[in-house]
Amino acid sequence: MSEDQVDEADDGQPLSAAESLDLIARQHDRTRRELRSSPARLLGVWAVAWLVGWGLVYLSDDRVAGLMPGWIASVVVGVLFVGAVVHTAWHSTRPGRGIRGPSRRIGRMYGWAWAISFLAMYLVDLRLTLLLGDATDVISLLWTGTSLLLTGVLYLAGGMLWQDPLPYTFGAWICLCGGASVLVGVPGNFLVLSLAGGGGFAVAALVYVLRARKGREAR
Repeated sequence: MSEDQVDEADDGQPLSAAESLDLIARQHDRTRRELRSSPARLLGVWAVAWLVGWGLVYLSDDRVAGLMPGWIASVVVGVLFVGAVVHTAWHSTRPGRGIRGPSRRIGRMYGWAWAISFLAMYLVDLRLTLLLGDATDVISLLWTGTSLLLTGVLYLAGGMLWQDPLPYTFGAWICLCGGASVLVGVPGNFLVLSLAGGGGFAVAALVYVLRARKGREAR
């Protein structure tokens, strides 16, 4: 029994219909908050990874600034993205705790869709990379363009699945960023990933924060 239940039951008096409904509503709201972790923090983690990681790759290019060796920027990107993936995996397990039925199944299927899709993309891009040989600029455009496009499509699917316009809009933006990254060429594609992609994650995180605050104020 929760603290609210104890407080209202201590006097030994039965709850009225209105009090019972209010208690149920508050318990439902508390349970919903415990089971659903806000996506704002997750999006914020990816915003940092994209803004900092791809920004350093762009600045490490000799055609731009050459601030550091390319391999150092690559290591930073790897560390940031591994950390973001680990955080995402941990984040994804939280909403499923205590949930059964179709919602849990849909969440698992959507999570596996990300893993399967990116595995297939990596296999395709890896094979094309071997065929392209020394065409480093084309290889760079291939990997960045396909990664952005697939990320955007999966967010579009999530928006349709949960009938939420925010991830759908964000997915559309990331898809457009994928096309733009190929059009601007190398090294501009990394700037698109950093500012447009990472900035998109940051804006989406901010919108979720404002939406949650508005919801709390409405209650």
